[in-house]
Amino acid sequence: MMRVEMLLAVSLLVALGTALAGARAVRVTRWLVLAAPLLAIITGAQHLMQPAGGASPEPFFGLGQSGAVAWLAPGIMEIGPAVDAVSAVMLLVVGIVAAMVVIFSVGYMAEDRSQARYFALLSAFTGAMSGLVVARSLLELFIAWELVGACSYLLIGFWFHKPSAARAAVKAFLVTRVGDVGLLLALALLWKATGTLGLAEVMRAVPTLDSGTTTTIALLLFVGAAGKSAQFPLHIWLPDAMEGPTPVSALIHAATMVAAGVFLVVRTWPVFEASPTARLVVLVIGCVTALGAAAAAIPQTDIKRVLAYSTISQLGFMFAALGAGAWQAAFFHLVTHAAFKSLLFLASGSVIHGSGTQDLREMGGLRTAMPVTAAVWTIGIVALAGIPPLAGFFSKDAIVDSVLSAAPVAGVALLLASACTALYAFRATRLAFAGTFRGAGHPHESPLTMTVPLVVLAVLAAGLGAAQAWFAHIFGGHGELALPVALTSTAIAIVFGYAGWKVGVPGQADGPAAGAAPWWGFLRSGYGVDGLVMRFASWTERSASVAVARFDRAVVDGAVMSVPRAVRALGAVMNGMQTGEGPLYASLTAVGAALLVGIALWMGR
Repeated sequence: MMRVEMLLAVSLLVALGTALAGARAVRVTRWLVLAAPLLAIITGAQHLMQPAGGASPEPFFGLGQSGAVAWLAPGIMEIGPAVDAVSAVMLLVVGIVAAMVVIFSVGYMAEDRSQARYFALLSAFTGAMSGLVVARSLLELFIAWELVGACSYLLIGFWFHKPSAARAAVKAFLVTRVGDVGLLLALALLWKATGTLGLAEVMRAVPTLDSGTTTTIALLLFVGAAGKSAQFPLHIWLPDAMEGPTPVSALIHAATMVAAGVFLVVRTWPVFEASPTARLVVLVIGCVTALGAAAAAIPQTDIKRVLAYSTISQLGFMFAALGAGAWQAAFFHLVTHAAFKSLLFLASGSVIHGSGTQDLREMGGLRTAMPVTAAVWTIGIVALAGIPPLAGFFSKDAIVDSVLSAAPVAGVALLLASACTALYAFRATRLAFAGTFRGAGHPHESPLTMTVPLVVLAVLAAGLGAAQAWFAHIFGGHGELALPVALTSTAIAIVFGYAGWKVGVPGQADGPAAGAAPWWGFLRSGYGVDGLVMRFASWTERSASVAVARFDRAVVDGAVMSVPRAVRALGAVMNGMQTGEGPLYASLTAVGAALLVGIALWMGR
C-alpha cells in the first residue's frame, strides 16, 4: 500500500530540488514535478479499491491509521496522514488536475525564464493540498490550509513585475486572511469545548455541545470556507486572481484550492448537521453567490474573468447544496466541476496561446484555426451549462433537486443561476470561436503538450456523470435523477444557451443595445463591490491614520513632553529657594535634620 507520507515528502523534495536546480536543469526537473500528482492518484485509487473502500456510512470517523503519531499528549490529539473515502476522492481530483496542469505548463510556460520557480511552486502546492485533504486533525488541516494560501499568493503574483499581478496577489492574501481568522477562532472554540482537535474525536463530541456553541463554531468554520471558496462577500479576490498564469487558474482557482472550503464543510459535516441556523446561512449565501456571480459573468469580455465568475457561481451551487443538507450532491459537483472547469481554464490558456489575446472582442473564427481546442471547449461548456449527457448535468441537477425539496425559493434562485450560466457560456463561445478572427496575427493550434491534457479532461468532463450511482453507493444521497427537475433544467439550459449565442454578436460585445449600457456596465463591474470595498478600505485607512495621529499627539507626545515639563517645574521651585539669605538656609537645614531624626526614630521602634 502506498504510504501517504511518501506523497507529502516527494512533493516537498521535488519542489526544493526544482528550485535549487534552477533554469539550467528545468527541462528535466519540470517533468519530475509529475511525481507528486501521480503518487496522489495512486494513493487515492488504492484506498478506494480496498475491500472496505470507504463504504462506511460515517466516512469522517473511519480514518485510517496511516503513520499517525502521538502528539501533545496521549488521547488528546494525534497527527499524521489518514485516508478515508472522502480524502481518497479528493486525492484523485488533486492528482489528476495537477498532472494535466504540469503537462500543459510544459508547453504554455516554455518561453518563461522563471520556469524553475513556477514548477517548484506547483509541486509545493500539490503537496500542501494533499496534506490538507489527508489531515487527521484540524491543526494539521489549518497548517496545510495556510501553506495552500501561501502558494496561491506566490502563484497569483508569479509575474510580480506586473503591478496588476502584484496587487491581485496581495488582495487575494488579505481577503482570504479574513476567512482564515474565522477558521482559527473556530479551532480555538473547538479546543475549549472538546479538549481535542482530532477530527474523529471532535466530530464524535459534537452531540455533547450546546446549540449556541455548535452554531457559533459552524458559522466560524463557514467564514473560513467562504474565504477560500470565494463566497459573497469574500469573493472579490478571485476575478483579480486571473493575473496569474492560466494553468495556475486551472489548478488553484478552478479545481483544488477554491474547493478546499467545500471540503472543509464536508469534512466537518456533523457540526453543520447539528446547527439548522448555520445551514440556513450557508444556503442563503450560496444562492446569492450562485445567482449574483452567474449574472456578473454575462457581460465580461475577458475570457478568464468569465470563467472566474463562473467558478464563484458554481461554488455557490455547492454551498447551497450544503445548506440544504445534501453534502453528497455538493461533493459530487465538486468532482465534476473540477473536471470541466479545469478543462475550460486550460482551453482558455490554449486560446490565449494560439490567438495572442484573452479579450473576447479580439477573437472569433478560432474553430477552424484551433479545432482541437474548439472541440474540447465545447465539451466543457456543455458540461458547465448542465446539458445531458455530460457530467455537469448529473451533479447540478442533484443539487437543484435537493435544494428545491428543502427550500423551493432557493431552488428557483438556482434555476435562474442555471439560466444565466447557459447564457454567458454560449455567449463567450460564439465570441471566441464563431465568425472570423478579429485580432492581430495568425491564430494557430497549440502543441501536443497542451492539447493532450485537454483531451483527457474532456473525456472526464463528458463521462463522470456515470459515477453518480457509485457516489450514492459510497456516500449515500440520491443516485437517481428527478425527471421533472431534469427536464426543466435541460429546457432552461437549451433555451438560454440559444439566447446566449444570439447575444454573443461580435459587434455588440460591449452591450446588446445602447439602452442596456447602465445595467450592462453595472454587471461587468461585479455590482461595484470592488469599488465599495476599496472606498471602505480607504476610509478605514484614513480614519485609522487620523486616530493614530491624534493618539500620538495626545498620549505619546504628551507622555514624552511631560518629562521636561516636570523637570522645568521642579527646577523653577528649586530655583526659587536659591535666595542667597543665610538665615533661610539655616532654617531649611534645621527642618531637614528634624525630619531625618524623626524618620530614624520611627523606623527604629
